[in-house]
Amino acid sequence: MVSLGFFLAMDYAERRYGGGPIIGHPGVQMQELIFTPESWPLMYVSMALMTVVFTWRQRFVAAGVAVVIDGVLVLVRLVFDARTTLGTGPLWVMLACAVMAVTHRSGKERVLLLKGVGLGMLLLVARKTGNIWLLITATSRPTVLDEYLTTADHALGNPSWLAGRLIEATGPVGSNILHWVYTQLTVAAVVIAFYQLRHVARERSYPRHHLVRTFLAIGLLGPAIYMIFPVVGPVYAFGAQGGPWAVANLWPDVLPSIPAPRHLTFNDLTPRNCMPSLHTAWATAIFIHSRRAPRLLRYAGTFWLVATLGATLGFGYHYGVDIIAGVVFTLTIEGALRAQAYGWRWSSVQLFAYGTTVFAGLLVSYRCLATEMARYPGVFGPLLLLAMGSVIYGYVRTTTKLGEPQAAPATNLAPGPQPEMAA
Repeated sequence: MVSLGFFLAMDYAERRYGGGPIIGHPGVQMQELIFTPESWPLMYVSMALMTVVFTWRQRFVAAGVAVVIDGVLVLVRLVFDARTTLGTGPLWVMLACAVMAVTHRSGKERVLLLKGVGLGMLLLVARKTGNIWLLITATSRPTVLDEYLTTADHALGNPSWLAGRLIEATGPVGSNILHWVYTQLTVAAVVIAFYQLRHVARERSYPRHHLVRTFLAIGLLGPAIYMIFPVVGPVYAFGAQGGPWAVANLWPDVLPSIPAPRHLTFNDLTPRNCMPSLHTAWATAIFIHSRRAPRLLRYAGTFWLVATLGATLGFGYHYGVDIIAGVVFTLTIEGALRAQAYGWRWSSVQLFAYGTTVFAGLLVSYRCLATEMARYPGVFGPLLLLAMGSVIYGYVRTTTKLGEPQAAPATNLAPGPQPEMAA
């Protein structure tokens, strides 16, 4: 019932603000069974996440079937001179597995397979639903608070301007690498999640906590902050991409002055998705969940976090102050989800309350103390870093006591053969 209500709300929102169904609509999603999907890598990683309940043989069969379907549809699209991207095959495979779970499985095995399908589809729907939220922020918030953030960002030395010039100096190679990292964040998340869920096929149960839970919680809660604190980012408010709506074409070559900040009227197309930085939040979650993985994945998690920070600042999508807010936002959510998985303790309650207070305090200070933060960077810069560092310290101290999530006992599920996947 909750899911049904959510989709009905999304349906109303997209028709209210977009004039009709858009890419996140379930009906539009079903069109991708025939027409070309929006993002074929997302389709394949969603299917990969579903296959955590399969044996390796079944995973190869699923991947092979998806590739064959995509190959056939590409040939058909070539005949009709249509766009020839991939991604339809994985969607067919996931739906086939859902049908197979209902018609050919029973009891705990049916539940396990449906959970696998649901996990993959949930990632897919979450990405599509994000497009609806972005549309809502752009059309329902005619003014933005970028002048407040760029003024407050003087306390940190305006890192977006510095990072933008550094990326320009690296040329197209550095820019292309960072752009790929920035756009393929979901792929990195699924790699870490797949490692965390590697024992599901053998133990026939899921861990109590894993990266997908944090990823989805961040995506669910983050847009609410967009609505409270609408910001478009320096490349739009102070750069060429803002066009006639920009204050001036300053980013990244000319540092902005310290004016009395005011609300800016902006177009109804650019998403107000800057505060907090959810790309930073997701990359932080990937980093956290890669700490107990093998060395290669730990290095990859660190690289993804550093590269994402460089991209969010260097492409002018975010300010330094909303990077700090994104880190605090993630650690508070991650701490709460881990506590929910293990049971709440007093230290967990303290971490959640403290993280929430710090995050709210950051938003209030950016809105009410921006001018003072710009005038006294030697005071407020260290205070901002200290606030973030204190939440990091509290998170590490608290979650070290909680330990790492473990899979539920395998005895919860009746023994039986591994579910076979029909080719």
